[in-house]
Amino acid sequence: MIANPTEYAKAQDELHTLEQRLTGLLQTNPPGSKGFTKAGVRKLIAQLHEELAIYEGSEAAKKPGTN
Repeated sequence: MIANPTEYAKAQDELHTLEQRLTGLLQTNPPGSKGFTKAGVRKLIAQLHEELAIYEGSEAAKKPGTN
């Protein structure tokens, strides 16, 4: 779980790295090929998106006047 701005920045960097890795996997492995690695990377990306959204929501809740 992301608890502070430093962890948030690290998670964003990791997300960017995973998205680049997935792009590379999609280019080197045609559709229909075994996709266990692609599926694993997609799962990690989804988890990071969820954690980032939770943190962003909690930060927005802390700031008065934000919706």
